[in-house]
Formats: sequence, C-alpha cells, structure tokens
Amino acid sequence: MTGHSEPDRRWRSTTVLAVRRDNQVVLGADGQVTYGNTIMKSDTKKLRRMLDGSVVVGFAGSTADAFALMERFEEKLKDYPANIARASTELARDWRMDRALRRLEAMMIVADRDITLLLTGQGDVVQPTDGVVGIGSGGPYAVSSARALMRHTQMSAADIVRESLKIASEIDVYTNDSIILEEPACPN
Repeated sequence: MTGHSEPDRRWRSTTVLAVRRDNQVVLGADGQVTYGNTIMKSDTKKLRRMLDGSVVVGFAGSTADAFALMERFEEKLKDYPANIARASTELARDWRMDRALRRLEAMMIVADRDITLLLTGQGDVVQPTDGVVGIGSGGPYAVSSARALMRHTQMSAADIVRESLKIASEIDVYTNDSIILEEPACPN
C-alpha cells in the first residue's frame, strides 16, 4: 500500500525532570513505556538511587541500554565516590570511545546535593545553567513548564517537578501521570 508505513516499533519512554531550587534537588519521572503505539507498562521506575541514596539517576531511551549505562555509571561512582562530575566525565569518555557503548540509545540525568548533570550518547556532560533539565519524549514540555513555574511561583522543587510532569503527560502521548519523585540523601 502506497502512503502507509509500518508502525513505528521502537520502545519509547519517558519523561524525566530534575529541578534544583532553594538548596533542594528533586528528580521525577513518569511510569509509561510504549512499544510503537501500544502502552506496554504504566508503572515503570525510571529513577535509581546510588551510593547509599546520595546520588539519584534518571534515564530515558531504550531500557536495556539505560540499565547498561547505569551499571557503568555506578562503577565510575565507586571509583570517584565524592565526585559525580568526574564519574560522569569518565563514563562519557568511555561512551564515546567504546564501540559497543556508542550504540546504546539512552540519556541520563544524575544528581547529588551539589550538582545536576545531563549525560548523552554523544559523550556530552552538561550542567544546566538554571537548575532545570529534562530528557525523554516529554522532556521539552516538562522543562518549559518547570521554567515557567520557577519564574512565576514560589513552589518547592518537588511541587514544580510533580506539576511539570503532570503537564507533560497531558501533551505527550509517551508520558503518563504515574509520577515518582526522588531526592538525593545527604551523604554520611
């Protein structure tokens, strides 16, 4: 049939958002995973705690690829436990140089009490200027909402993340309103 294409059969997920405000950082994620145009799961946990909870990681993209990257990141954190920037840079270097890692399709946000970073498959390590960063299909919607709320309200970081993810879920078909929030614990 001319004009009709095979349905997009890629795994899609998600929306992850980090907001840093008033000495607090909160990461949030929705729970939806889709395959093509079908919702496969609505309550997937896309945030993970590392280093006794002092680091929170959120991922978007291929789930298997994201887990592979998180395992690598956790290894780097063990090598540089007090320095997520160094652990992230080392992971990004490996990601760019290792042929198998370069094929991984995922992005991550990592945060501790002091810093928030975005890690991409191109080997980028980016610290957001305004303390707001989002990834996944609904990321741009959530970031836009969070920036507006940061500028025009006194809402807490947690409330901004929750409301921004809810707004993204109303726009992006690959995002739902099954929202989980995590905050890095204070290091011991």
